[in-house]
Amino acid sequence: YMKKVILNIEGMTCSACSNGLEKYLNKQKSIKNAVVNLVMATAVVEYDEEITIKDINRYVEEAGFKSLGEKQEEKNNHNFRKAIIFSALGIILMYISMGHMLNLPIPELLDVMMHPKIYATTLLLLTTVFLIWGFDIIKNGIKNIFHKMPNMDSLVGIGVLVNFIYSAYNTILIFKGQTNLVHNLYFESSAIIILFVKLGRMIDQKNKSKVVDTIKNLVTITPRNGVILRDGKEITVTINDIQKGDIVICRPGEKIAVDGIITKGRTHTDEAFITGESKPVSKDVGSRVIAGSINYDGYIEYKAENIGKDSEISHIVNMVVEATNTKAPIARLADKISGYFVPTIFVIAVISFLLNLAVVRNGTQAINALVSVLVVACPCALGLATPLAMVVAIGNCTKNGILVKSSETLEASSKIDTVVFDKTGTLTQGKLAIQDKEISKENMEILQSLEEHSNHPLAKSICENADNLYSVEEFEEISGLGIKGKIKNQVYFAGNNKFIGDRENPYKNLEEEFSNKGESIVYLFTEKSVLGIVGLQDTIKPEMKEVINKLKQAQKQVIMLTGDNTNTANSIARELGIEKVISNVSPKEKLEKIKELNTNNNCLMIGDGINDSPALKTASIGVSVQNGTDITQDSADIILLNENMDSVYKILTIGDKTIKIIKQNLFWALFYNIAMVPLATGLLPITLNPMIASLAMTLSSFTVVINSLRLKR
Repeated sequence: YMKKVILNIEGMTCSACSNGLEKYLNKQKSIKNAVVNLVMATAVVEYDEEITIKDINRYVEEAGFKSLGEKQEEKNNHNFRKAIIFSALGIILMYISMGHMLNLPIPELLDVMMHPKIYATTLLLLTTVFLIWGFDIIKNGIKNIFHKMPNMDSLVGIGVLVNFIYSAYNTILIFKGQTNLVHNLYFESSAIIILFVKLGRMIDQKNKSKVVDTIKNLVTITPRNGVILRDGKEITVTINDIQKGDIVICRPGEKIAVDGIITKGRTHTDEAFITGESKPVSKDVGSRVIAGSINYDGYIEYKAENIGKDSEISHIVNMVVEATNTKAPIARLADKISGYFVPTIFVIAVISFLLNLAVVRNGTQAINALVSVLVVACPCALGLATPLAMVVAIGNCTKNGILVKSSETLEASSKIDTVVFDKTGTLTQGKLAIQDKEISKENMEILQSLEEHSNHPLAKSICENADNLYSVEEFEEISGLGIKGKIKNQVYFAGNNKFIGDRENPYKNLEEEFSNKGESIVYLFTEKSVLGIVGLQDTIKPEMKEVINKLKQAQKQVIMLTGDNTNTANSIARELGIEKVISNVSPKEKLEKIKELNTNNNCLMIGDGINDSPALKTASIGVSVQNGTDITQDSADIILLNENMDSVYKILTIGDKTIKIIKQNLFWALFYNIAMVPLATGLLPITLNPMIASLAMTLSSFTVVINSLRLKR
């Protein structure tokens, strides 16, 4: 029996970190699968009963990181204060070490020529403080080298230590009398590298936390308390104290505490946070309410149904978090590149050091080249390029009422060129309404009075907005034909054309006209004569024409695939401008058609019925609407939380833009390294010193973060 846990991880800074941890966890016998997410700082681990979460936490520690368990620690304010203090110390350190070069006033005691020993000792002590602050970087870096999983911390840690040890060695020689070596001290480089790396990580973390705001907001959207009715009294309790079956009260302006069914009252609710739909939704007795939605204008009482982990919002949070913890193929490519990248940089750094010693014959320059190559090539930007863009995009989808189950789905959406719609419930409302009729007002009221006693879907549509209903006696339902009943001592019948039998039908031509439009026919008649005809049809969703036009303009082929008859299908297709229609198909035939259309993994299908589920599973991307059946939602890759089909166009647009942003991120991350590493070797006319290298590294990560955040628009 496999278990699954999502752990918060501390200490990951680049894709080499997340890759290393992922590989280490997957090596453990009792772990079936582990996926590590750099941006969310989480590890999703599937494991068997032989081990516990405590064992998994130990594996994380062994890999050089820290597991925070299932609850993340808040350290932002503490880190911010430290950053201010060390920034001030960094300015003081730079002033002391470089002030004399710029002819700035320096205290006589710290003068480089007059008191070289005090000058060197001051720099040594200040830099040691920075090394203590950055000890986690150095420790993790060295630990990961021993685990044969070198990462960004390894590059920075080795660079900082080499620079510090070289400067400390020269300090010893200064104390022995070689005061000319005071110009070969590079303590400030080690300190400023740590400062820039720490500041860069703080900025990255702040920006990454903005990215996951949508997900965190979902978790905190529900109120802390609710009011329940117990023994006729109103009692305020915490959400955790509400039990399934409790009657919960909600007044205008308050939030719904838990999922439930209205038992008393009428209102409108705002469900925009979950569906992306800004219009208030009308709710009546029997209507379902969702935890976290806002009660606009009515007093309601509702019966608690789904609580805590079973609530709709919890399911959505889990699905969104799991989606951000999956890896798209393009992300795996970036991981593969960074896996080879770090060892290659170590080799280049050592070669640069040796060449500077052999060709330039300058030990100081050789050390600078070694440190600069290690620092400038840190793969932070490369590690953030894909996962950060994916998390922003998935958050954006969630905000728009689009629940994407995996990152692979988002990448696949950029390759879609064929969009297949089921008809009922997707292109249409899935609810019949009267389209045409030829019947008097009084006879319409008689028809509605009869249909009020029937459970047939057509009956419910006919009775909608019925005002004046008559008393019906001797009501009877005749299977496959219709219904009959007595009103004011007169027997009336309602049903299809077969039910009319041999009676003279003055509405025969109208029946043909209505049928050609794809309408379902209901007659009202007596023993002697036919009194009227009503044509009902499933109404097209109001936004569908615009959605189809947008898809066509985006060069997507639009197809209708339905089990309905050809007349009905063609009628709706003509109105929407859909040129290709496949009708009268069984669920098995739907599956075969999707297989044919999806030969290049480029087909997206939208459906909502049980008969759609095999086809949804077969399509490259299956999309289900929220009110679809459970099995359909399980089969789908994307669930639309609102009924607006414009979301289909949004999915394709967001997917396309996400892949473009990722490609830009990868290009700039790789271009930056390719351009900077040669300068850092010290073998070209233009060179980089370690401090400039660390600043450039921070700026490259910042560029990738800002570029990814463009997707929030």
